Amino acid sequence: MSDTVVVIGEALMDCVIGPSGEPLREVPGGSPMNVAIGLGRLGLSTLLAARVGSDARGATITSHVKDSGVALIEESSGLAATSTATAHLSEDGSARYEFDLVWDVEASMIPEAPYLHVHAGSIACTLEPGASAVREILERSRAAGASISYDPNVRPHIMGSASDALPKIEAMIGLAHLVKASDEDAAWLYPGAALEDVAARWQTLGATLVVLTRGAEGATAWWSDAELSLPSHATSVVDTIGAGDTVTAGLVSALATRSLLGSAGAKRWATLSENDLVDIVSFALRAAAITVSRAGADLPTLADMKGVI
Repeated sequence: MSDTVVVIGEALMDCVIGPSGEPLREVPGGSPMNVAIGLGRLGLSTLLAARVGSDARGATITSHVKDSGVALIEESSGLAATSTATAHLSEDGSARYEFDLVWDVEASMIPEAPYLHVHAGSIACTLEPGASAVREILERSRAAGASISYDPNVRPHIMGSASDALPKIEAMIGLAHLVKASDEDAAWLYPGAALEDVAARWQTLGATLVVLTRGAEGATAWWSDAELSLPSHATSVVDTIGAGDTVTAGLVSALATRSLLGSAGAKRWATLSENDLVDIVSFALRAAAITVSRAGADLPTLADMKGVI
């Protein structure tokens, strides 16, 4: 089995338009892309399967990914135009979102190799026709011995109603060893449900380890019949863009450091001690603290992490 981690999901350009229609900025975005960059910066051999255009925006995204040591699967390019998520700002600062997103990934894009770990998340797991291919890839990868992680990272503007999205999301959870989500994701999917009940539901579906972030309050992890809550790492917050993606990358990286990836490694998660989980989740929260202390989704490197206690 290789030591490569594969990330599958959208890479797009986030565009911000001012109240008068003036373009303010464009930056590469997409939750799965951020996770891939986080893993690459933390030293993991990482391969990203996305879809970008043969245009200037696609070139910007490709360069952004490769600068973090992440390889982009060749078949990822070739769209007529790179997908965009545009925020139209009003005078009061509120935003109206518009998506121009093509997600037509095919299962054949991912070579049938025995990868160590596969991560998927967000829009890519609910938007067809690509979502069905993502599920096929995860099924195939899990059968071949990979561990699987999944982040619903809900986007109501494009996923539709919670009742429409939930069956697809729960199908993905059923394929995952690790599910990381936010309390906001849980509230949208299961209105009024307690976080521990959501975690129990996901464990029943098949997840071995569930981690729910709680914004500034930190995160809670559930594994086997145990539960652990940790506070966020103190820092000066610039913005929270990419914080959740950083937690995902941090969790996978911390598990990799302990040789806990792959299906054989994931079988050991249920017997991890509380101290083990403290170390794993703390690492992820420290990484997120670095990201929120900087503008944009600027995820930390291993060198950055060495400077955070």
